[in-house]
Amino acid sequence: MRGSRRENAMKVTIEKSRACGSVCAPPSKSMAHRLLICAGLCDGESTVKGIAKSEDILATLDCLKALGASFSLTDDSVRIRGADPKNRNASAVFACRESGSTLRFFLPVALLSSQEAIFTGSDYLLSRPLQVYETICNERHLPFSHSKSEIRVRGPLPAGRYKVPGNVSSQFISGLLFALALQDKDSVIELIPPVESGAYIDLTVAALAQFGVSVMRPDNHTLATRGGQRYQPRETTVEGDYSNAAFLSVFNLLGGDVSVRGLRADSLQGDRVYADLFAQIASGTPTIHIADCPDLGPILFALAAAKQGAVFTGTRRLKLKESDRAEAMRLELAKFGVDVRVDEDRVTVLPKDFHAPDQPLSGHNDHRIVMALSVLLTQTGGTIDGAEAVAKSFPDFFETLAALQIRLQAN
Repeated sequence: MRGSRRENAMKVTIEKSRACGSVCAPPSKSMAHRLLICAGLCDGESTVKGIAKSEDILATLDCLKALGASFSLTDDSVRIRGADPKNRNASAVFACRESGSTLRFFLPVALLSSQEAIFTGSDYLLSRPLQVYETICNERHLPFSHSKSEIRVRGPLPAGRYKVPGNVSSQFISGLLFALALQDKDSVIELIPPVESGAYIDLTVAALAQFGVSVMRPDNHTLATRGGQRYQPRETTVEGDYSNAAFLSVFNLLGGDVSVRGLRADSLQGDRVYADLFAQIASGTPTIHIADCPDLGPILFALAAAKQGAVFTGTRRLKLKESDRAEAMRLELAKFGVDVRVDEDRVTVLPKDFHAPDQPLSGHNDHRIVMALSVLLTQTGGTIDGAEAVAKSFPDFFETLAALQIRLQAN
């Protein structure tokens, strides 16, 4: 298991149940991060509604405070008074908990200041690759030190031309966009093909636009920001999350009758493709490329295990998530009698004798692994250790399952 064990370990036992009912999709964690950061960079006060108090979002709020912004959180709404990151006049600690998005989004923003920024987080978070930012800092002679316990950087990051590999996490590209939009001179980000997870870049550009910052895209491999722009305060609401809604809608392929409300039909979220991918798995043994929607990997593997199997390509980056997700699912699906073969950029799911697991399942400290396994347990019954990991993105996941008439017990 990667990452640190959470203090309040939770075991959940799920009985074989048929999901039935109507629920509202949780707010998009991806969009919430982006809108909160934009609000935190405004000269003035903004309100972001539709916030779920997940661990990752709380980490982003903590880092906004480190940047100099202030906020008040009531129910599902956050009121934020922004700060100018260039004017940060002291060293600051950015506590990222286990949130890779928070770390990668804030590091370039913190680099706008000539004051030191110290980034902390879980052991596993700090072991995740940051080569893109390290290379950028080295090329521009900016201090960058990365140890097992912290990351230390110091700016100021200049405007200019940046080359970034397009097949690493899009979060590096988004982080640069947040920061470069505040520079007095023009900047260009050149994406070295191939470009993966492009939908997440689209989400960032859309969030920037909501707050009055424009990004020009002369071609598919270039992003340009005009100098002299400023984030404009506003009130906005986070849209529903397709990534987590997938773990609810999937019940309709497993004998359930579930309606998920609150999803925008015109959403830019890449994971909106889940309905089409589910249908492909339900109708045969397809080959599906998931490089642009890696967060769907665990639930797609789970559905394939319960159906006729499938082959998934573009899986290389699953190693770099909260767990090695392909390997974690291989280990857990074996307990259901499912054979999973994991190759460098391919995962093959081959159901043999699908049955109730013969031992407790492990959540691998990964929210999406826990949720995917929970879905399968509604078909067989069983127990998951480490179920508390859902707090990272969907803290009321098990309450939502209970509302769908899934019989479960948490302790």
